[in-house]
Amino acid sequence: MLQRAGHRLIAGVDEAGRGAWAGPVVAAAVILPCDRCTLSFLRGVNDSKQLTPVQRVAMRERIQRVALAWSVGSASSAEIDALGILVATRLSMARAVAGLHIAPDALLIDAVDLPELPIVQHTFDHADAISLSVAAASILAKTSRDAIMCALDASAAGYGFARHKGYGTRAHTEALVRLGACWAHRRTFKPVASLCSQPLCSPLSVDR
Repeated sequence: MLQRAGHRLIAGVDEAGRGAWAGPVVAAAVILPCDRCTLSFLRGVNDSKQLTPVQRVAMRERIQRVALAWSVGSASSAEIDALGILVATRLSMARAVAGLHIAPDALLIDAVDLPELPIVQHTFDHADAISLSVAAASILAKTSRDAIMCALDASAAGYGFARHKGYGTRAHTEALVRLGACWAHRRTFKPVASLCSQPLCSPLSVDR
């Protein structure tokens, strides 16, 4: 439909980490070529939640080779606490779109609209399972965020960020009860606030 309307630089946009208890929300924007011959190289690209970690890494490399442009943006846990998760998600998406070295003339977005961007856009639920561009963005967002959480695991030891990526697992709950929240946690999220009775921990104090 967008192509029939004359749009050629269509960016798929998706996020990862919106429901996590810790770490940033990360978004990606991807502009793919329109020719089917090139896109056949991306066979197997799907909603990141439907792929294994190994498959996501392999697909990430393919996407980056084929894409006309791609970019990743994020909003920190501090921004999430200050602005709320919806506003922070939109901020991460807007940053991803702004980072594209080719300006898109239309957007396909999973679930969240971007009213502050003066670009033609269509938003629909489960777009990452319908649109190849959005699926590609979901993979870049997920793999980028996973790498961030693995790095956080080294500076905030004891929480298991490398394993659960900041989501609400039993191990994460037990760590919060034992250690309290650290600087990477979203302290306005009810599960974190209800579990933590200790003051904010610094990256250094968590290791003790």
